[in-house]
Formats: sequence, C-alpha cells, structure tokens
Amino acid sequence: MKIYAPWEKAFNKIATPFEHFIHAQTTTGIILMSMTIVALILANTPLYDAYMHFFHTSIALQIGEFTLSHSLHHWINDALMAVFFFIIGLEIKREILVGELSNIKVAMLPILSAIGGMLFPALIYSAINSGGEGSNGWGIPMATDIAFAISALVLLRNRVSTSLVTFLVALAIVDDLGAVIVIALFYTNEIHLSWLMMAGGAFLVMVALNRFGIHAVLPYFVVGLFMWFFMLESGVHATIAGVIAALSIPSKPKYTPTSFTAHTKNLLDEYDNYPVATDNTMHERQKAILQNIKDKIDAVGSPSARLEHSLHLPISLVIIPLFALANAGIAIDFSSINESITQNVSLGIIMGLIFGKAIGIAGVAYIAIKLKIASLPQNSTMNQILGVSFLGGIGFTMSIFVADLAFAGNDTLIFQAKIGILAASLTAGLLGFLWLRYVAKSPEQEQQ
Repeated sequence: MKIYAPWEKAFNKIATPFEHFIHAQTTTGIILMSMTIVALILANTPLYDAYMHFFHTSIALQIGEFTLSHSLHHWINDALMAVFFFIIGLEIKREILVGELSNIKVAMLPILSAIGGMLFPALIYSAINSGGEGSNGWGIPMATDIAFAISALVLLRNRVSTSLVTFLVALAIVDDLGAVIVIALFYTNEIHLSWLMMAGGAFLVMVALNRFGIHAVLPYFVVGLFMWFFMLESGVHATIAGVIAALSIPSKPKYTPTSFTAHTKNLLDEYDNYPVATDNTMHERQKAILQNIKDKIDAVGSPSARLEHSLHLPISLVIIPLFALANAGIAIDFSSINESITQNVSLGIIMGLIFGKAIGIAGVAYIAIKLKIASLPQNSTMNQILGVSFLGGIGFTMSIFVADLAFAGNDTLIFQAKIGILAASLTAGLLGFLWLRYVAKSPEQEQQ
C-alpha cells in the first residue's frame, strides 16, 4: 500500500474546474485579507513614509527614444490589474459558454439579482451624495469582491448547498461584467479616437488569430500588449484591454476528447512495445512518445481554459496581494474616524454596500421567484439568499479600484471612500456569515 506524505492526498485529488475556481478564490480571499492588514499596519506606524515612497517610486520602460514612465502604484493599478481583468474576462466567457450563464432559465436568477445588486447601491449612494462633490462615486458600492464573498461562503460549506455557492459565483461574474461596463463608459475622462481605433485594430487581429485556428498563446500575448498600450493612450482605462483580450482567446480545443483518447491509446501501446532497460531508463523513442502525449494533453484543453487555470496562482499570490498592499494602506486618525465615517461619501458607500446590496439582490430575487421568472437554487431558501446578499456587500477590490478612478487627484475623498469600503465590507461580511450560520436554515432544517 502506498504511504502518502501529509499533503500528498490533497494534491492527488482530481478536482473539477469549478472546484479549482472555488479553491483559487478562497486562497485569494485569505491572502487579500492578510495583505490588507499588513497595508493598514504599515500605513499607521512610523513606516508610513517609507511605504508611500516605495509605491510612488518611478519605473520607466525605455526603448530607443520612446519612454513610458509611471509610479509603481500606477503600474500595479494599470498594468498588473489588466491581468486581473483578463482573468475576469475569461471567467465571464466560460460562464456564458458552458457555465451557469449558458442556460438562460438557470441564469435568470443570478443575472436579475446582480442587476438589482448594482442598481440599488448606486441609487442609495446617489441619493445621499446628490449635488455634492462626491457625487461621481456612485459606481463604488456597485461591486462585489468575489474572492472575499466566496471565502466566507466556503467557511459555511456544511450549512449551504453547492447550488447556493454556484448562485453566488454566477452573480459575482455578472457583477464583474457590470463593473467593467461602468468603468469603460463612466470613468473615462477623455477619449482619443485614434488610439482607441488602434486598440480596436489589435483586437481584430486577435480575433483573426482565433478564426485561423491559432492555439499558441504567444501571438495573443504580443498583440494583447500592443492593445493594452493603445488603450492606455486612448483614455479608456487600460485594464479594460484585459477583458477585451480575453474574449478573443479560443475556447475550443484543438483536438476533441474522442480523438485524444484514440491517439493516446495508440501512443501508449507503442510506448509499451519497447523493452524496459536493466537500469530502468527510457528509450529515446519512449521519451518522444511521452512528449507527444503531453502536447496532446495541452491541445485537448482550450487555450482559454489553460490560461484561466495557470493564471489563478500568480494572480492570487502576486497581483491581488500587491494591489491590496498598494491601495489598502490608509493612515487612520482614530480621533477623527467618527467624523470621517459620517461624511456623505463614506455614508453612501456603507449604506449602499450593506443595505443596497441586500435590498437589490434579495429583493429582486424574491420578486423574480414570485413572478415565476426564476426559481430558487436547489436545496436553498430565501433566508439563505438574504444571507448571500449580505455577502454581496463585500466590495473590497473592485470598489477601491473604482474609488481611485472616481476621485482621482482628490486624496480627501479617496480616504473617505476607502474608510467606507473597509467598514462596509467588514460589516457586510460579518452580517452575511452570522446570518447564514445562525439564522438561515436549509430546507431540511426547516422541515424538522
């Protein structure tokens, strides 16, 4: 009998793509929380000046006479976050093609709930900040942080059904799509059409690569870099290039599963025909066969699936932690925190994320179910949907991102926004967790 090392069983477990996705989001949530705490500590200790100086260090990319120079903070928010948006684009595409959003009957509830969960927070924020200097921040409480929300729900996995987790994932994906549209349409100051047209041309080249059956990732990466630069110069936020680029990545494999099975069986039969050497080394031909099998394994998976799987780890371990470290460092004056948190901007975000999300998600879901437009996820209750709607009020990553765009150059409003985001996300997360843990019951528990 094989003896396993302590962690070997976990690594040997065969997980579905959805399980990989949930695991990646949970890992991201844990790391994101840790880096947020680190950023807050750095910003409220004597290390604050060094912390600020580090992220405002200028980094220049120079090729001949061409120079592209930005601060490290800017590179993280505009370049690295484009990769984060790229993975969002791949997730949106997957959900539409083969996920929960591919079946319109199943998709109606998360789609409608997500729309409600975007509209109500924006309306509440706008009502509080109407005509004020913070009125442009209405997009901040619209977003749901999928990593934090799923992490909280996974902690309750024994009390919630898989279908409820799937509902939250689909809702968050629609929410991300809405955030991308809002950023592209409403948080762009000035559009330079010539650069935008070049970005569109780069996208068409990527579509052409797809149509010609190019499955190698490198050509898409090279053209995608150019598209990112063109988008940066166009005035539309450069991260949008990541989402658009994801749409061009092939979603169909080069080989069908049936042909892969047949080819692999033939290759394995050929591999077994070679006698085993006395020193257990492989024949050169066997090495070539194994490489051929490896190539076919890569080819039976689509480029979009391979990229989504391979990028989750660097995004979870590098990009998201760096974003949190660079953006969550708020120097808090605890003597005036009560004053800051009651400012219209902070108040609008808090009310929007906590109550707007709950009313929008759960309220619209209830109406849709009563009107028979949609149905409850299997083995779940409206009480549990309300708990999930509270978790939807965790708006950390995307909310901070939008706040920096909405109040660019106004440090006071950015500070108020981040205070509101932190307070609302913490409160919404606790409310959702406690509600699902102690109040909401599963259908089986309700029948007891």
